[in-house]
Amino acid sequence: MANTHTAEPTRRDFLYIATGAAGAVGAASLAWPFIAQMNPDASALALASLEVDVSAIKPGQIVTVKWRGKPVFIRNRTPEEIEAARKVPLGELKDPQTDEARVQKGRDNWLIVVGVCTHLGCVPLGGVGQRGEYNGWFCPCHGSSYDTSGRIRKGPAPYNLPVPSVQFLSDKVVKIG
Repeated sequence: MANTHTAEPTRRDFLYIATGAAGAVGAASLAWPFIAQMNPDASALALASLEVDVSAIKPGQIVTVKWRGKPVFIRNRTPEEIEAARKVPLGELKDPQTDEARVQKGRDNWLIVVGVCTHLGCVPLGGVGQRGEYNGWFCPCHGSSYDTSGRIRKGPAPYNLPVPSVQFLSDKVVKIG
């Protein structure tokens, strides 16, 4: 016959468990400040989003703002510019994307794109007389032309101008990021 006898916990067992638990709490309390310091500070979090008053931007006008260290083009498109962008067959585009996919529903006149050429990172021109043959933006470095929807139409750039996350807080204020 086998005799199974389990020993009662002793005071020494309790001390081992209590010492281990205290050591774990101490190690966690020492490690916490080092882990917490890796979070972004308040100034970096403030740059994560940008609120812009768009009430003064007239139809056909382009305004450039800086977000996360990059230029962002905000364009109040005219009905003619919207119509021209929507008439383009997707087969003619290097990076096929509809105009509707690049703007928010119900706010078709507002096009907001990151103003960095997708070829080599230059900043395309979009002022009056500098918009290229598609009336959008023109990158003079290597000749990339974008249309009124920020889509690449001609030149070496492989992709459309990126569209950041955008939220309209009101009819006058837009939040980028």
